[in-house]
Amino acid sequence: MSEFPVAQERKVVTAIPGPKSQALHKRRLEAVSNGAGAALPVYIEAAHGAILVDADGNQLIDLGSGIGVTTIGHTNAGVVAAVQEQVAKLTHTLFTLTPYENYVEVCEFLNKYTPGNFKKKSVLFNSGAEAVENAVKIARKATRKNGIVVFDHAYHGRTNLTYSMNFKAAPYGNGFGPTAGSIQHVPMSYPFRDPAGMTGEEAARRAITYIEKRVGLEDLACVVIEPIQGEAGFIVPAPGFLRTLSEWTRANGVVLIADEVQSGVARTGEWFASHHEEGFEPDLFTIAKGIAGGMPISAVTGRAEIMDASHPGGLGGTFGGNPVAAAAAVAVLKQIEAGGVIERAREIETILSKRLNAMKDKYPVIGDVRGRGAMMAIEFIEPGTHNPNQAAVDKVVKHSHSNGVLVLNAGTYYNVIRFLPPLAITDALLHDALDVIEAGIAAL
Repeated sequence: MSEFPVAQERKVVTAIPGPKSQALHKRRLEAVSNGAGAALPVYIEAAHGAILVDADGNQLIDLGSGIGVTTIGHTNAGVVAAVQEQVAKLTHTLFTLTPYENYVEVCEFLNKYTPGNFKKKSVLFNSGAEAVENAVKIARKATRKNGIVVFDHAYHGRTNLTYSMNFKAAPYGNGFGPTAGSIQHVPMSYPFRDPAGMTGEEAARRAITYIEKRVGLEDLACVVIEPIQGEAGFIVPAPGFLRTLSEWTRANGVVLIADEVQSGVARTGEWFASHHEEGFEPDLFTIAKGIAGGMPISAVTGRAEIMDASHPGGLGGTFGGNPVAAAAAVAVLKQIEAGGVIERAREIETILSKRLNAMKDKYPVIGDVRGRGAMMAIEFIEPGTHNPNQAAVDKVVKHSHSNGVLVLNAGTYYNVIRFLPPLAITDALLHDALDVIEAGIAAL
């Protein structure tokens, strides 16, 4: 396979979506549940690096990575080779029936590279929501308690437990029936919207006071937090918030779970986003998305004594950690370990930070630039206020899509554009995409 079987360039040859995508979308509307929406009804036939090729031959720059999944790049050569070799040898036995080596190897990598100077163990699943569900199960089993604390603006999934843990009901949970119990939401550190001058320690004390007074410790099993909130619009808590929270959970025997589904695996310029704050020591980590280059696999990794709280057979699932996905994960993790991937995330941060902050200085519709590594965002406001400006985001996203740049919106108020490019993106492609986005902002 050549290094770039798909030319790494933006190319718009039809309207987006083009006639073939439009025809395919008509078929979709007849065959697929409306519950599976489509942010951009462009039908992709091939992808490589940071380029998506649709049915009409348009080449779009991908700034979403399938929402943080193809971190290593689309059709990464190492991942493709590992999957091709594995699928010809073994596709399934069920690890809890007759095991295989690459499941163990994935766990060894995660035990080694997640933060925390203590013995760790791991268990593999299929999706981020499944990892979160099982992390909560493990915490409850270890503590013999039930309560879960989550944070304002959080997103954890679409299953019954995880949509109950989300901050927003719509569109993830509204109308789907009773939510899961024993869940309490507490205030998050949101520097752009917190009172001026509030430190991370002060924001943490605010949350802790709420936990102690509103929730109580008697039945509290775990606190679940995203070190950088994903769907919320890449909210990075103020320095000291995560450390102070960690110190409190440790002092009170509460299991601290870091949901690193979107922020983990080299995305932020470290192995995990939790590495960025000294003194932040989660007991458990939930990991998914970028771990396997597009193959479905997830994990819970954490303190061995907590991970071993479950009885044999209490954790698992038919497809969890299946051999093909595990082979892909090993290929990704080996490339990160070899060097260059994390460094590339930092280089992308340098480019994004410089360009986005220049836009913020120029266009008063941008209120905040935030994030780490190749996980950055801009929050749009009505100029001169902090009022969310969803209309501006909608226009910029529409402009970008029609000009061959796939971007994602986000945010509790739908007023954020997030940047999650594959780390394989070239500087030239990234600047080209940012030029398109800036033109959309200037047109406002």
